[in-house]
Amino acid sequence: MSDEIEGSSSAAQGAQDTETPPQDMGLLGRLAWALSPNSTETDEEETGAPRNGSAVPGVGNLRAMRVEDVAIPKVEIVAVPADIELADLIETFRDSGFSRLPVFDGTLDTPMGMVHLKDVALKHGFNGNGGPFSLAPMLRPLIYAPPSMPIGVLLQKMQTERMHMALVIDEYGGTDGLVTIEDLIEQVIGEIEDEHDTSEDAYWVQEKPGCYLAVARTPLDEFQAEIGMTLVEGEDVEEVDTLGGLAFMLTGRVPTRGEVIPHPAGVQIEVVDADPRRIKRLRVRLPSDLGVRAAAEEGAEAPLSETEA
Repeated sequence: MSDEIEGSSSAAQGAQDTETPPQDMGLLGRLAWALSPNSTETDEEETGAPRNGSAVPGVGNLRAMRVEDVAIPKVEIVAVPADIELADLIETFRDSGFSRLPVFDGTLDTPMGMVHLKDVALKHGFNGNGGPFSLAPMLRPLIYAPPSMPIGVLLQKMQTERMHMALVIDEYGGTDGLVTIEDLIEQVIGEIEDEHDTSEDAYWVQEKPGCYLAVARTPLDEFQAEIGMTLVEGEDVEEVDTLGGLAFMLTGRVPTRGEVIPHPAGVQIEVVDADPRRIKRLRVRLPSDLGVRAAAEEGAEAPLSETEA
């Protein structure tokens, strides 16, 4: 067995050692190796990704796709001003669910860097001895990338400079969008879900009374039974099966991340996560009266106070 492996390895090296990446490479190193000219001939055959970009994850996307293809538009960027207070910064981290936030001076076209949740927590959260809050000492640098840069080049740059976030800069020097290293890797290996994503076994979680975080494929009939409301009627009942389909029906298009879609019944549907092709996660807020009712139902088993009695 070992003789066969050694023989085949020697034969490969005799031609040119380009068919397999070095074994000591990490994940990003192997992705970078895939960008080498010697690997271009077989990428499309192996990954099934055409050279002009594809919705199908694959190594070929590293060359075929540009930064503008995966960037979050400027209007959807969650960022904070340089003079933000600690309480507001923590609230922004909590509401967005992100661990890194761009920091700007005045407008997003004047970026100053990035703040990491871990830096804030270590200095002002875990030990409680951080002293007066100042954002400037915690700022980390950002990468600036043009929209036309191949995503494979940006991925290599992120690996080399050990930065996981980049701002997309237009020809006039203004901010055009934002890209994270996760956005790039997802184009190769598919969607990545972290600990804060809704689990596969649960279509939704109730964040608080009257507020639900749900995946787009949540069956609409099950969710309607949960909230006690009818969100589709008439002919639409046969056309819409999921929450994501409901959002699409209400807008007539694929809504963008961060967009809030009003429902005629008073429900608000916020697009928490989406890409140009599909919706991934939604936050559904019930009308205030239903939210109060849900809270009351949760506390129905609690003993009544003397005043209530």
